[in-house]
Amino acid sequence: MKATQTLLIAAFTASALVLTGCASNLSGSSYSRADARAVQTVRMGTIESLRPVQIEGTKTPIGTLAGAAVGGIAGSGIGGGRGASIATILGGVAGGAAGSAIEEGVTRTQGVEIVVREDSGISRAYVQAVDPSQRFNIGDRVRIMSVNGASRVTL
Repeated sequence: MKATQTLLIAAFTASALVLTGCASNLSGSSYSRADARAVQTVRMGTIESLRPVQIEGTKTPIGTLAGAAVGGIAGSGIGGGRGASIATILGGVAGGAAGSAIEEGVTRTQGVEIVVREDSGISRAYVQAVDPSQRFNIGDRVRIMSVNGASRVTL
Protein backbone atom coordinates (compact mmCIF):
# COMPACT_ATOMS: atom_id res chain seq x y z
CA MET A 1 0.00 0.00 0.00
CA LYS A 2 2.82 2.38 0.87
CA ALA A 3 4.51 1.75 -2.50
CA THR A 4 1.26 2.53 -4.34
CA GLN A 5 0.88 5.83 -2.50
CA THR A 6 4.47 6.77 -3.28
CA LEU A 7 3.97 5.86 -6.94
CA LEU A 8 0.81 7.97 -7.22
CA ILE A 9 2.43 10.95 -5.52
CA ALA A 10 5.34 10.64 -7.96
CA ALA A 11 2.86 10.48 -10.86
CA PHE A 12 1.07 13.59 -9.58
CA THR A 13 4.37 15.47 -9.28
CA ALA A 14 5.37 14.38 -12.79
CA SER A 15 1.99 15.56 -14.11
CA ALA A 16 2.54 18.98 -12.54
CA LEU A 17 5.95 19.22 -14.18
CA VAL A 18 4.50 18.17 -17.54
CA LEU A 19 1.82 20.83 -17.23
CA THR A 20 4.38 23.58 -16.71
CA GLY A 21 6.28 22.34 -19.75
CA CYS A 22 3.14 22.27 -21.91
CA ALA A 23 1.92 25.73 -20.95
CA SER A 24 1.69 28.00 -23.99
CA ASN A 25 4.01 30.97 -24.16
CA LEU A 26 1.73 33.96 -24.70
CA SER A 27 4.44 36.63 -25.01
CA GLY A 28 4.83 38.86 -28.04
CA SER A 29 8.07 37.16 -29.08
CA SER A 30 6.78 33.57 -29.12
CA TYR A 31 5.33 31.96 -32.24
CA SER A 32 3.49 28.67 -32.70
CA ARG A 33 4.71 26.25 -35.35
CA ALA A 34 1.65 27.13 -37.48
CA ASP A 35 2.57 30.84 -37.37
CA ALA A 36 6.16 30.32 -38.47
CA ARG A 37 6.70 31.32 -42.09
CA ALA A 38 3.07 32.51 -42.40
CA VAL A 39 2.41 35.92 -43.95
CA GLN A 40 1.51 38.44 -41.25
CA THR A 41 -0.33 41.74 -41.39
CA VAL A 42 1.66 44.58 -39.79
CA ARG A 43 0.11 47.77 -38.42
CA MET A 44 1.90 50.59 -36.61
CA GLY A 45 0.70 52.54 -33.60
CA THR A 46 1.53 54.32 -30.36
CA ILE A 47 0.96 52.94 -26.85
CA GLU A 48 -1.71 54.93 -24.99
CA SER A 49 -1.86 52.90 -21.76
CA LEU A 50 -0.46 49.82 -20.03
CA ARG A 51 -2.02 47.74 -17.27
CA PRO A 52 -0.75 44.60 -15.52
CA VAL A 53 -3.15 41.64 -15.75
CA GLN A 54 -3.24 37.94 -14.85
CA ILE A 55 -3.71 35.44 -17.68
CA GLU A 56 -5.54 32.45 -16.24
CA GLY A 57 -3.90 29.06 -16.32
CA THR A 58 -4.99 25.97 -18.21
CA LYS A 59 -7.78 23.73 -16.96
CA THR A 60 -7.35 20.26 -18.44
CA PRO A 61 -8.41 16.85 -17.12
CA ILE A 62 -4.77 15.99 -16.32
CA GLY A 63 -4.64 17.99 -13.08
CA THR A 64 -8.09 16.82 -12.01
CA LEU A 65 -7.39 13.14 -12.70
CA ALA A 66 -3.97 13.17 -11.06
CA GLY A 67 -5.39 14.91 -7.99
CA ALA A 68 -8.34 12.50 -7.82
CA ALA A 69 -6.01 9.49 -7.97
CA VAL A 70 -3.77 10.80 -5.21
CA GLY A 71 -6.75 11.89 -3.09
CA GLY A 72 -8.50 8.55 -3.55
CA ILE A 73 -5.42 6.58 -2.51
CA ALA A 74 -4.87 8.86 0.46
CA GLY A 75 -8.54 8.52 1.45
CA SER A 76 -8.48 4.74 1.16
CA GLY A 77 -5.97 4.54 3.99
CA ILE A 78 -8.48 6.08 6.40
CA GLY A 79 -10.81 3.86 8.40
CA GLY A 80 -11.86 0.34 7.53
CA GLY A 81 -14.70 -1.35 5.65
CA ARG A 82 -17.46 1.01 4.59
CA GLY A 83 -15.67 4.00 6.17
CA ALA A 84 -12.67 3.39 3.91
CA SER A 85 -14.92 3.37 0.83
CA ILE A 86 -16.50 6.69 1.80
CA ALA A 87 -13.08 8.17 2.59
CA THR A 88 -11.79 6.97 -0.80
CA ILE A 89 -14.65 8.69 -2.62
CA LEU A 90 -14.32 11.91 -0.61
CA GLY A 91 -10.53 11.84 -1.04
CA GLY A 92 -10.93 11.42 -4.79
CA VAL A 93 -13.37 14.33 -5.06
CA ALA A 94 -11.24 16.61 -2.88
CA GLY A 95 -8.06 15.53 -4.67
CA GLY A 96 -9.63 16.21 -8.07
CA ALA A 97 -10.64 19.73 -7.04
CA ALA A 98 -7.19 20.36 -5.56
CA GLY A 99 -5.45 18.96 -8.66
CA SER A 100 -7.47 21.22 -10.93
CA ALA A 101 -6.68 24.28 -8.79
CA ILE A 102 -2.98 23.38 -8.67
CA GLU A 103 -2.84 23.00 -12.46
CA GLU A 104 -4.50 26.40 -13.00
CA GLY A 105 -2.16 28.06 -10.50
CA VAL A 106 1.00 26.50 -11.93
CA THR A 107 0.14 27.58 -15.49
CA ARG A 108 -1.13 31.09 -14.60
CA THR A 109 0.89 33.87 -16.29
CA GLN A 110 1.60 37.52 -15.55
CA GLY A 111 0.35 39.59 -18.49
CA VAL A 112 0.06 43.15 -19.74
CA GLU A 113 -2.88 44.90 -21.38
CA ILE A 114 -1.55 47.27 -24.05
CA VAL A 115 -3.88 49.92 -25.50
CA VAL A 116 -2.54 51.11 -28.85
CA ARG A 117 -3.78 54.00 -30.98
CA GLU A 118 -3.08 52.68 -34.44
CA ASP A 119 -2.01 55.02 -37.23
CA SER A 120 -5.49 54.57 -38.74
CA GLY A 121 -6.88 56.38 -35.65
CA ILE A 122 -8.49 53.30 -34.09
CA SER A 123 -7.57 52.36 -30.50
CA ARG A 124 -7.37 48.66 -29.71
CA ALA A 125 -6.40 46.71 -26.59
CA TYR A 126 -4.08 43.70 -26.75
CA VAL A 127 -3.28 41.29 -23.91
CA GLN A 128 -0.11 39.21 -23.92
CA ALA A 129 2.27 37.63 -21.43
CA VAL A 130 4.99 39.83 -19.96
CA ASP A 131 8.23 39.42 -21.90
CA PRO A 132 11.37 40.75 -20.13
CA SER A 133 12.94 41.49 -23.53
CA GLN A 134 10.04 43.81 -24.44
CA ARG A 135 9.91 46.81 -22.05
CA PHE A 136 6.86 48.82 -23.12
CA ASN A 137 6.29 52.47 -22.13
CA ILE A 138 3.41 54.83 -22.83
CA GLY A 139 4.23 56.74 -26.01
CA ASP A 140 6.34 53.95 -27.55
CA ARG A 141 5.92 53.32 -31.28
CA VAL A 142 5.00 49.66 -31.75
CA ARG A 143 4.19 47.12 -34.44
CA ILE A 144 1.02 45.06 -34.24
CA MET A 145 1.60 41.73 -35.97
CA SER A 146 -1.48 39.65 -36.84
CA VAL A 147 -1.56 36.09 -38.19
CA ASN A 148 -4.15 33.29 -38.04
CA GLY A 149 -6.53 35.36 -35.89
CA ALA A 150 -3.93 36.19 -33.21
CA SER A 151 -2.16 39.52 -32.73
CA ARG A 152 0.95 40.53 -30.80
CA VAL A 153 2.54 43.87 -29.99
CA THR A 154 6.29 44.29 -30.43
CA LEU A 155 8.74 47.17 -30.20
